[in-house]
Amino acid sequence: MQFKWNEKINQVTENTLVVGMDIAKRVHYACFVDERGRVIEKAFAVHQSKEGFEHLYEKIRQTMKEAKKTEVIVGIEPTGHYWMNLANFLDHYDIPLVMVNPMHGKRSKELYRQRTIKKMY
Repeated sequence: MQFKWNEKINQVTENTLVVGMDIAKRVHYACFVDERGRVIEKAFAVHQSKEGFEHLYEKIRQTMKEAKKTEVIVGIEPTGHYWMNLANFLDHYDIPLVMVNPMHGKRSKELYRQRTIKKMY
């Protein structure tokens, strides 16, 4: 178990551009961050279309060049089947896609919320 966790963490290096995406039916939102979670590019819309995905790809290439990154990884929380077109597009360009279990995200939010509430009192 620990070995797999370390492998996952080691996918992101100082040379990696991390693209976090919120998946939706018609319009996804993407945000670019570095290996430490610092925002490089604020959230922007990515339409669920070939043109929208091509625009995302060009933004990734441009940002990688500007931020001097040599690798990219896209992380999503899969929603229904709406992520599948994006996955096929990224696969065409050999861009790795990492999926986060929605329940893990929900638990993390709950833990964060509880910790924040405790600090307030």
